[in-house]
Amino acid sequence: MSGAAAALLGVAALIVPAVPADAATGGTTPPPTPGELIPGQRTATPALVEGIREPAPDAPNAVGAARAHLAEQRGRYRIANPERDLEPAGTVTTDGGHEIVRLRQEHRGVPVLGGQYVVRMEKRDGERVVTGTSGRYFTGLRTGTTAEVDDALAVERAVDAVRSELGAQDFTAYAEDGAEDATPFTGTSHGLVVLPTGTGVLTRHVTVRGEHPAGGEPVLREVYVDAGAGYPVLQYSGIKTFGAPGTAAGTAPGTAARTAVEGNAADRPARRADAAGSGVKLDGRTVGLEVTLDETRGAHVLRDRSRADQETGRPVLSTWDARGRQVTDVAGQWPADMQEFASPTPDFGAEATEAGAVDAHWAAGQVYDWFKDKQGRDSLDGRGLSVDSLVGVTNYGQPYVNAFWDGAKMVYGTGDAEYRPLSAGLDVVGHEMTHGVIDHSADLVYAGQSGALNEAIADYFGNAVETDVYGVPMDDPEAGLLGERLCRTRTPGECALRDLNDGRTTAKSFLGVGFGTDSGGVHLNSTIFSGALWDIREDLGAELTDRVVYKALTEYLTPLDGFTQGRDAVVAAARAAGVDGQDLNAVVRAFNAHGIVANWELALGVDSDLLLERVNTSDSRLGAGGDWWVASSSNEAGTEAYSVWAGRTDGTGRLKLMSPNDGRYHVNPATDGRTVVWVAYGSGPVEVLARPLAGGPVQKLWSGRDVGSSMAVEGDTVAFEHHNHGGRRGVTYLSLENPAGKVSVGGGTYRRASFPSLSDGRVVYQDYRRVRATYEYSTRIVDVATGEDTLLHRSESTTSLGPTAVNGRYAYWLANEVQGDGRTLLRRAALDGSGVVDLSPETGPNALNVFDVTASENTVTAGARTGDPAIRNESLAKLWQFSGDDGTRGRVSCNRGEQLSAAAATGTRVVWLDATTGISQVVTRARPSGRCD
Repeated sequence: MSGAAAALLGVAALIVPAVPADAATGGTTPPPTPGELIPGQRTATPALVEGIREPAPDAPNAVGAARAHLAEQRGRYRIANPERDLEPAGTVTTDGGHEIVRLRQEHRGVPVLGGQYVVRMEKRDGERVVTGTSGRYFTGLRTGTTAEVDDALAVERAVDAVRSELGAQDFTAYAEDGAEDATPFTGTSHGLVVLPTGTGVLTRHVTVRGEHPAGGEPVLREVYVDAGAGYPVLQYSGIKTFGAPGTAAGTAPGTAARTAVEGNAADRPARRADAAGSGVKLDGRTVGLEVTLDETRGAHVLRDRSRADQETGRPVLSTWDARGRQVTDVAGQWPADMQEFASPTPDFGAEATEAGAVDAHWAAGQVYDWFKDKQGRDSLDGRGLSVDSLVGVTNYGQPYVNAFWDGAKMVYGTGDAEYRPLSAGLDVVGHEMTHGVIDHSADLVYAGQSGALNEAIADYFGNAVETDVYGVPMDDPEAGLLGERLCRTRTPGECALRDLNDGRTTAKSFLGVGFGTDSGGVHLNSTIFSGALWDIREDLGAELTDRVVYKALTEYLTPLDGFTQGRDAVVAAARAAGVDGQDLNAVVRAFNAHGIVANWELALGVDSDLLLERVNTSDSRLGAGGDWWVASSSNEAGTEAYSVWAGRTDGTGRLKLMSPNDGRYHVNPATDGRTVVWVAYGSGPVEVLARPLAGGPVQKLWSGRDVGSSMAVEGDTVAFEHHNHGGRRGVTYLSLENPAGKVSVGGGTYRRASFPSLSDGRVVYQDYRRVRATYEYSTRIVDVATGEDTLLHRSESTTSLGPTAVNGRYAYWLANEVQGDGRTLLRRAALDGSGVVDLSPETGPNALNVFDVTASENTVTAGARTGDPAIRNESLAKLWQFSGDDGTRGRVSCNRGEQLSAAAATGTRVVWLDATTGISQVVTRARPSGRCD
């Protein structure tokens, strides 16, 4: 897992479970008795207070009463100044006289990411009584609020970070043609935000938009850049998709067929509208539509005003014609000149059907009505927010088989030859609209466990709407399927993305991944929690369970909650809803059955040796050489700028601090067992630094705009990749004794160089250069002593070249010769360019998507995915080791989750960042595990 993931999950894990140990470990004892509170971890403010009935102080409104209660009970809540430090974030008043006040934490006037506290009250006859509180208020924040980095540098560093992370996922995205670069990303700064780790980290929040250079998918990233040193410490996706980005909608396993059970709810007549229209859904059923006669267009449009309040004119449910629009044109922005779907008559024809517009418009009404009728909620924000659905978007003219909520609207892809437009799934529409409900209630951060909880609740309500509208009984074996109605020819079981009723997804299935993979596993891990919710629905019935889950979402959960806090919220909401006895035991039992118990993360086993735990740095690689490894890490609380540490690969001895603690971020270290080199990011130029392992002064070797993650040292030579403006990449090598005599190649408009590796006085790198009217792509080797630069291998201009590795016998490199096949190759050649062989070919049954490579004298180790489009444990990034001579391969480790940033030590030993437990750890194995069955 990336350091960003570890940082956020560290924040999310600050709260202890809200159930006693015997209930958390498999018993059926209910949660704490009324009046007890659950203490927060690393904060003096309780995570949950239940069962109290305390008169609220007199105040003119609910916010004032909530703040006054927290101030009056300062000894319990330890919130020094609620009036100053808690800003209103929304108040909900229910029909039963309950008031739920959300208060957003600020630190010295700066918003705190995820800092939110909820006060629940009853109001009767003008008197208020506090019945409970919950949430996150971080009492230990001490950070200053004066930024040393301006918006311009923060945006530049944020854009570079997104480009770097996407490049690390898929180097084929950055094949260069030598033309002048126009970055595919833009950034917008939103001001200062405090990350609540330890004493706090002051950051600038930047939203980066653009398109993925490899597949053209939309990129919308929320990036937080340290406001003192300009280093991006956290980034995650701002787009909430139905399926994991980059996957087709039908990649989930499942084979069971089903017969759809259609109920009367789907056939109810349309409500009053300007015109009573109709249309045919993609399943062939004719449904009523609420439409409007637009006199300016002289046509009926898919604009439903039948639910609008007479005073406000809201909500309006509109379905927009986005056919021919690229998905990147609509993500996070509103395209110009887009209009609602139109028809000359109120009865919409085949064009609207085939685009998925009829389904989208009908389904939006069904979801709105379900939340209104079942939960009393007026639209996504609870206050009549209008609902916009965009239908028919493509991926550069190619099918887009996904759907998403971007914070303001739903966007549905075209589907393809097998998958209908994504709006054809009522559960898909319900899922995306529920993301809007979540955004306007708990606002769960879309990353790691809180993001998986976000997805789980969206899945739960999306499926609840579909089963209710279509009359599917809960005991139907396929009632838990999502997306099962999307396929044109395959069975529903084959088509479904997820199954909430698979009976086997538990916390032991948890997959630790970095935020660059599925936003930290938000889809991969969601069914652990949604499966528990679905079990409760089967046990307690739909109406009661839906009410409990909705209550937990809107009255208890806060932005950084994870699985354990989600369990606490649901159990507390059940108690508040009057659930007790065996029914309450059933709620607890469902979470136990899915492994969501206290400290569940500790039960995930590993087959590797731990060298450094809780690595909480963002996107920093490891290094290894001789008997030493090097890594970058913050302090335990995650509040300090990152430092470089060195340790022995056998785990003996004490760690050595190599970098100065000077407020800069020291990252991407490398070592040869004698010297450590790394990159330092501050508010000024980026620097390459070095220090002997034995101790001594830190030496500055180079300074410039940016340095890539490819860094190497051997003896007196240091080699690294640097980036000029526009992302133009170059390679520099220099002498520790005389760094001023550096040699640089590439970095210009017509020549680029990248991915250097170093061994035995030779630097291997990838070269892109203009020769006459064409461009040559080649792998080259330079003798540092003589300066002789020799061609190892020339590639076709359609080939993308990736990272390199070298030892005293061979050069290794990655390449992608068949664009779009989801696989790459690992190639080897002798140092004179002879004997070229593919250790891992790009085609064939054992082909891999190799993205990283590192070599010792005897072996080469590759980070690779299987190329399987279904994202599951087997297809995540794993480490494969190849013998240096015959290319025999085996798995380095059988750990679950992602295995990243491999660094070869001596012999067969490898050091890497492992994400099995959900928190990044530096681990090692002396020899490969071989096969993983």
